[in-house]
Amino acid sequence: MSGVEGGEEPDRVERDQADPSHPDDAASALQAHLRSARADFEEANERIKERTGRDLIVAILIALAIGAVVVASLVFLKQLFVLFALAAVGLAVWEFSRALQGAGHRIDIIPQTVCAAALVLTGWFYGGRWIWWIALFGAVVLVLAWRFIGQMIARDGRTYGAVLDDVMLASFIQLYVALTGSLCVVLLDQDHGEWWVLSFLIVAVAADTGAYASGLMFGRHPMAPRISPKKTWEGFAGAVVASVAAGVLLALFLLGVPWWAGVIFGAVILGTATCGDLGESMIKRALGIKDMSSWLPGHGGVLDRLDSILLSAPAALALYYLMTPMVTS
Repeated sequence: MSGVEGGEEPDRVERDQADPSHPDDAASALQAHLRSARADFEEANERIKERTGRDLIVAILIALAIGAVVVASLVFLKQLFVLFALAAVGLAVWEFSRALQGAGHRIDIIPQTVCAAALVLTGWFYGGRWIWWIALFGAVVLVLAWRFIGQMIARDGRTYGAVLDDVMLASFIQLYVALTGSLCVVLLDQDHGEWWVLSFLIVAVAADTGAYASGLMFGRHPMAPRISPKKTWEGFAGAVVASVAAGVLLALFLLGVPWWAGVIFGAVILGTATCGDLGESMIKRALGIKDMSSWLPGHGGVLDRLDSILLSAPAALALYYLMTPMVTS
């Protein structure tokens, strides 16, 4: 009897080890599957990172966190979005000024940031009124005067051309970042403006996501190789589909305008978002940098995330004025 039992024991142990119903074996199998899935995901992420230069996991997590804050502020208390816009514009101006300084330009960071913040706040309280226009004019004049006076005090022998570049860039920062950011809160202050802000942000994100996914899977033909080598026509096609689809859905279920108005909305925001993206890529190429900063891991800098949004804000405001009469009750 003992010999039979001894001969059957190894078979029984082997069956136990192969039995997935056994708790320990099931746990081991699950852990093995998880390790395999994690290894496959990390390998795929490394391939994506090698091709795009971004860490996909970190980028997604940060994007979701920022998106949750933006959506919550617009849905529940749009005044909180003003604080978000104020911080985003201030950081974008700061990092843009630092990047220009790194390229040898003389930029006065504190006056630039203070003027930008003042313009955003004025846009919220007095958007579209004469006080807002005075604030815009005053911001540009102040940064120009500050730069002129700073150059006179420095007397460092900079050439006329270099000084002129500094002056032009001082005004460009206010017009490119502060003015467009201010127009975003001007739109927010309109009747049901929070839904229009949310809509143009969704379309801009949809265009970016569609371009990323389509370009990653099908990208073969560069769209603007001298400006942004990784952007492809296949990616742009994906952006067209995603932005127009988002525009139609938003028109029907959020904005209350006809579906064809959603097509126009999606197409216009796609155009401004693409121009903003390519424009900032051109600026970074001229400065010899990849990202404006590294404040947002997986994304670059704040301005790298705002590039498509800033130019879309004035377009969204114009579309609001044009399409509001179409809104159905």
